[in-house]
Amino acid sequence: MVITRKTFTRELRDLFFFLVISLLQTFLMCPQCNTIERFGPIFLLTFLMWIVLWKGNSVLSDLLSKRIPWIRQPLTRFLTGIVLTIGYTVLAVVTLIAIFEYFSNTTLGKGYVYTLYGSITITILISFFLHARNFLMSWRKASFEREQFEKESIAARYEALKNQVSPHFLFNSLNALSNLVYEDQEKAVRFIKQLSEVYRYVLDTRDKEVVPLSEELKFLDSYLYLQQIRFGKKLLVEVGMMPKDVQVAPLALQMLIENAIKHNVISEEEPLSITLYSENGFIVVENNLQKKTTMESGTSAGVGLANIRKRYEFLTSEKVKTIEGEKTFTVKLPALKKADA
Repeated sequence: MVITRKTFTRELRDLFFFLVISLLQTFLMCPQCNTIERFGPIFLLTFLMWIVLWKGNSVLSDLLSKRIPWIRQPLTRFLTGIVLTIGYTVLAVVTLIAIFEYFSNTTLGKGYVYTLYGSITITILISFFLHARNFLMSWRKASFEREQFEKESIAARYEALKNQVSPHFLFNSLNALSNLVYEDQEKAVRFIKQLSEVYRYVLDTRDKEVVPLSEELKFLDSYLYLQQIRFGKKLLVEVGMMPKDVQVAPLALQMLIENAIKHNVISEEEPLSITLYSENGFIVVENNLQKKTTMESGTSAGVGLANIRKRYEFLTSEKVKTIEGEKTFTVKLPALKKADA
């Protein structure tokens, strides 16, 4: 066992306490002990009792708490503690008095009984303090560990949600590129160059919980450039005035636009129109509703709106709102202030 400065100081403090309380108790027990020959042995016995009972019960309490945890078995721990404390106290007092009488050639007489009862009473008080302290420390430790576990669990779950985004985005981008290669190789080359810039942003934000809205919109311009190469005038996107000093979850706006593209018919006769704007503390993404009757193979990666909802649950108490009308589908993302993030 390594003795630290704090432990050494605590032991000295306890020793001083035992000396003082033993002097007072000896004066009360033996007021006629006016010589060192009479006072010394009684004082030594009292001093040893305080050390044996206090320190012994302290060790006993710690051992019991390890074998029978307070948090899991509080009643068993309490009853076992009381029984063992009284048993240890009786055994310790009887042994100390027997040793004292043997070496001092004296008999305590009625003082033996008084000493025994007094020691049990004092020990119960000591044990109550020690067990209460042990219980509170165990409860505080369990509470701290539970809080740490919850934080780590939340962080791990949030990290898993963020890690879904990059593969999802890459899959859809490569899927679009595979179609473009056969249609227009020159556009495919430009697509690859823009894709590298876009994916740089994806990598840069992978360790971030939130990003400034201005950065997300700048990234969105690059992403929409890729989609315009693919769809041309069949995809119409309008971005309105946006507030400053507002943050969003990384790639949230991109995923909403991607969902709109994935779930709706896009053609020259029925172009997809998407509008982004700010309204009452929300960033709104709205598109005209023209649902596909069947989904293309491989377009659903199990992420999207559900991912965004779960991510925002970690970031704010404000809920992500979705409104499906007869002709439009609207998603409202809480505009995160720096204090919320």
